[in-house]
Amino acid sequence: MLSPTDLAQFQKDGYLILPNYLSSDEVASARKQITSIIDRFDSSEVSVFSTTDHSVTSTSYFVESASRINCFFEEAAFDKQGQLKQPKELSINKIGHALHDLDPVFYLISYKKELTVICHQIGIEAPSIAQSQYIFKQPGIGGKVAPHRDSTFLYTNPPSCTGFWMALEDATLENGCLMAIPGSHKSELESLRFVRNAKGTETFFIGEAGPQWNLNQMVPLEVACGSLIILHGALVHMSTPNRSRKSRHALVLHTVDGAAEWPADNWLQRPDNLPFKILDQQV
Repeated sequence: MLSPTDLAQFQKDGYLILPNYLSSDEVASARKQITSIIDRFDSSEVSVFSTTDHSVTSTSYFVESASRINCFFEEAAFDKQGQLKQPKELSINKIGHALHDLDPVFYLISYKKELTVICHQIGIEAPSIAQSQYIFKQPGIGGKVAPHRDSTFLYTNPPSCTGFWMALEDATLENGCLMAIPGSHKSELESLRFVRNAKGTETFFIGEAGPQWNLNQMVPLEVACGSLIILHGALVHMSTPNRSRKSRHALVLHTVDGAAEWPADNWLQRPDNLPFKILDQQV
């Protein structure tokens, strides 16, 4: 899948764009299946997702999503009375975090042989998918994703998190495409980590944040529908709010190396009956 030039580019920048990773049929099946999931979702169970105010996601519903398919609303989806301003399908921020293991359509897309090959090429010894997210970036209300590094949220010892971001629609500056600081993955990972309490009822940060990042160094990662963006776990990246009339659907997988230690206080913990699966054993 990856040429020597691709690998050199990934090592240099900390990200790599691969056009046409998903076929048009795979994109269509993902979009159709997510519509079915939303139709079955009871919108009276309100949970909001935010990357700027983590207190609103610090709930058991969020923690339990590690082994479920849960829906999270946009912060701006509700009026002052707490009612949705528009239909639920236009109000959801994301769905996660076990789509890849619990839904048959997303299982097929997630456990593609190509992903296993890529993981081995970039040096992941025993790749496994820790979480999956369907991101909507809703028109007009799609929230900002603050600058972050994925290894802060999915920490292993040694760090091994890698993101696989698949565009299910064109992602542009207009509708809030990803943005990243090239080469930022080469700087030391700060001690900041996102963890859960022993009861699994809330999440919070521990450790110290690193120095402020120079956001003027951010470059847009505009891609066409079907493209894959590979993101090093230490790469600093973000996305801006979507104030356009176009959504920006994407499927995001985060892999970790099964050969690395998965700390018991990581926010994401799977029950014994739903362990992480090694990709090589699924294809």
